[in-house]
Parts: sequence; structure tokens; C-alpha cells
Amino acid sequence: MPSRPAPKRKRPARGRRPLKYEWDAERVKALRDHLGLTQTQFAEELGTQQQTVSEWECGYHTPKGTSVKLLQLIAERAGFVYKTTPSDKE
Repeated sequence: MPSRPAPKRKRPARGRRPLKYEWDAERVKALRDHLGLTQTQFAEELGTQQQTVSEWECGYHTPKGTSVKLLQLIAERAGFVYKTTPSDKE
């Protein structure tokens, strides 16, 4: 008699969490400037289009998903520190 596969467990329903974007227009541009890259060069590094980088920097869109992770990795490796509060600028 063949054994039956174990029944699949249902995942508990998760509520949608509000999205929190750490990468706003100013931060994306500041990282690119820190790296000394043009929008085209920066887009190539991220594997995206120059137009996408431009839209991020103009605030039309914000990075999402894999792009957020890539920006975080690039920023960490480049030693990029973005100061957001007045007390950080002192």
C-alpha cells in the first residue's frame, strides 16, 4: 500500500503591512552622487533603466523589492551614510 503524502499546512492569513520606503528621491540621488556615477552608469550597476533612476530621483516612483535590497547593499559597501535629521548634521 503506497504511503500518502502529508497534508499541506495552510499558512495563517497575514494582513497587509503598510509599505515603508527607506529610499526616497533625495537618498537615491545622494547615493548616486556619493558613488560619482551618472544616472546611466548607476542604472547599469542596478540592472535597470536610466529612466527608472530618473523617476526615483524626481520622486515619481520609489524603489521597490529587489531594487531596495540592491541599493542597501551598494550603500553599505560604499560606506554611504545618509543623514536625515538636523541633529545628525552637527
